[in-house]
Amino acid sequence: MIKYLKEHWFFNLKGDLLSGIVVALALIPEAIAFSIIAGVDPKVGLYASFCIAVVIAFVGGRPGMISAATGAMALLMVTLVKEHGLEYLLAATLLTGVLQIVAGYLRLGELMRFVSRSVVTGFVNALAILIFMAQLPELTDVTWHVYAMTAAGLAIIYGFPYVPYIGKAIPSPLVCIITLTVIAVALGLDIRTVGDMGQLPDTLPVFLWPDVPLNLETLWIILPYAIGLTVVGLLESMMTATIVDDLTDTSSDRNKECRGQGIANIGSGLLGGMAGCAMIGQSIINVKSGGRGRLSTLTAGVFLLIMILVLDEWLKVIPMAALVAVMIMVSIGTFSWGSIRDLKKHPLSTNIVMVATVVVVVATHNLAIGVAVGVLLAALFFANKVGHYMHVRSSIDNEGTTRRYQVIGQVFFSSSEKFIASFDLKEAVDKVVIDLTHAHFWDITAVNALDRIVVKFRREGAEVEVIGLNEASATIVDRFGVHDKANAEDILGGH
Repeated sequence: MIKYLKEHWFFNLKGDLLSGIVVALALIPEAIAFSIIAGVDPKVGLYASFCIAVVIAFVGGRPGMISAATGAMALLMVTLVKEHGLEYLLAATLLTGVLQIVAGYLRLGELMRFVSRSVVTGFVNALAILIFMAQLPELTDVTWHVYAMTAAGLAIIYGFPYVPYIGKAIPSPLVCIITLTVIAVALGLDIRTVGDMGQLPDTLPVFLWPDVPLNLETLWIILPYAIGLTVVGLLESMMTATIVDDLTDTSSDRNKECRGQGIANIGSGLLGGMAGCAMIGQSIINVKSGGRGRLSTLTAGVFLLIMILVLDEWLKVIPMAALVAVMIMVSIGTFSWGSIRDLKKHPLSTNIVMVATVVVVVATHNLAIGVAVGVLLAALFFANKVGHYMHVRSSIDNEGTTRRYQVIGQVFFSSSEKFIASFDLKEAVDKVVIDLTHAHFWDITAVNALDRIVVKFRREGAEVEVIGLNEASATIVDRFGVHDKANAEDILGGH
């Protein structure tokens, strides 16, 4: 037990504690803002952020990743809250948790392997843009003091790490927040603060079972929202886990993370909180501030609750300019600047996938739609590329009676037409040999193409021999092929 605690909890004690405090400070305005988006009281988002962060620290599959209330999830709740109220949102949150646990046991986290690197890059760049855009309201129609404070905050964040002896010991975002708060209070600056975002809760969260009828009607109301929350929550969590994996050169257990997200959301729903998921911005703040282990996530959740209950008077005077500076740092650090340079080197299809993902996510503010478009485009480009690698060689014997076709490559729906076109189906020969030693048949479309070729050659009076099928191809051909059946022409409709 002691060895486990040292390896998973206390191996980075100072870094995790300090980074957790920075993250907690950054979570407060975000949680309040997301509550407002969803149309619920600020305490709903704050309780959710506390609960989810604490629970995921113990049961999550990606140490050092921050989960809490998020904007992507909040956008999906608006209609449900407006039409049915908070209690139905809490019920949908519980159902979301159950569905995410089921997804974890079904090992759906492994579906991330179908998301190409170009989609991940597009996702990251889109989030960086959205994070920056989310700060613009705090920088619009304000006095010069706000711009000066924000600029000073960025100077501290990027300059403090170079201060001898202490620059590397204390996270620069924490120094930024403390310094700008002291300056704002000392000078009595009339600028927007955390207290202006909304009323902070003054009591601990309590156990709440949603006050909704337990019947099928309730289920049909909340199920569509729960499914949407499940998909978006897991998608954003899996993508964020991939990014944290890259930043820390470590791996995560995605299926465990799915289950952990589900448990955390059930806990949030029972404590009066909204559904949440991993947060890329806060996760990057955590990593860049030195957080690596589960303790950083736990610290963020616990310190968040302590601040809103005990240090609320201090918390209210933190200038939003300080937090804007931190989030701009996150935006700059999140954006993959190398992807712009790589536009000249990467294939056009890769660039199209990346840019399309960025455009759709930024335009819709819906991560699920953007990633789905990216994955679809990547799949289409891949199928088209692989289809072009299939080719057919042909030769005829000295007597001119036997034509041999050698198929090389992958035969599937994308390459089936090219496969058929490679055969001279009107040639007058006695025998045709189709050599598939270096080919692989992937789907029913490919099998159907082979059937048509064989049947058409036989109709022209040629004997056809198919050789070289590998075991996997032979299995699908034997199961779905009809050219070796007596009524093959009838089955194929006489074509």
